Amino acid sequence: MYKHFFKRFFDFIIVFMVLLCIWWIIAIIAIWLHFANKGAGAFFTQERPGKDEKLFKVIKFKSMTDERDASGNLLPEAQRLTKVGAFIRKTSIDELPQLINVLKGDMALIGPRPLLPKYLPLYNSEQRRRHEVRPGITGWAQVNGRNKVTWTEKFKLDVWYVDNCSLGLDIKIVYMTIKNVLSSKDIVLTTGPFTGNN
Repeated sequence: MYKHFFKRFFDFIIVFMVLLCIWWIIAIIAIWLHFANKGAGAFFTQERPGKDEKLFKVIKFKSMTDERDASGNLLPEAQRLTKVGAFIRKTSIDELPQLINVLKGDMALIGPRPLLPKYLPLYNSEQRRRHEVRPGITGWAQVNGRNKVTWTEKFKLDVWYVDNCSLGLDIKIVYMTIKNVLSSKDIVLTTGPFTGNN
């Protein structure tokens, strides 16, 4: 019952109340990023697969400029990443706009992280089960090693969450997420699944 009804109900109520309280913070960050990104905008959207692999546009704060070289090619990410951008990434503030995705029903507060659509054909039948629930802002894989476990292990953790989703587990994940963010635990750069890197 929780997984199929109350989880969505709780997500909507919680996010609605949170956005009522922090909308002004999001507005200030958006204005700050607009200038820090040299007019490139404060928000970034990208298609991701959601529940049942239905595509939606995930919303994040934009952490880089759109600066280009003389040939019109974007400069390397390291050169376009601003100090503000690096800060919001490290603190996971860049994820805040995804609360809007949760309000819309594209995402949940807790669930497997949504990856790029190009990976869909590469999942095996077991890994595809991660799409049986709405993707989340944080999830069981993120609080159990975050970027330090292999993608194969992450997918196993995602499927385990699908099979064991409960209110108690979600509360535990929220607690572990806050703890990890405050300690900046297990934050490293990743290249994506199916590349041999983790």
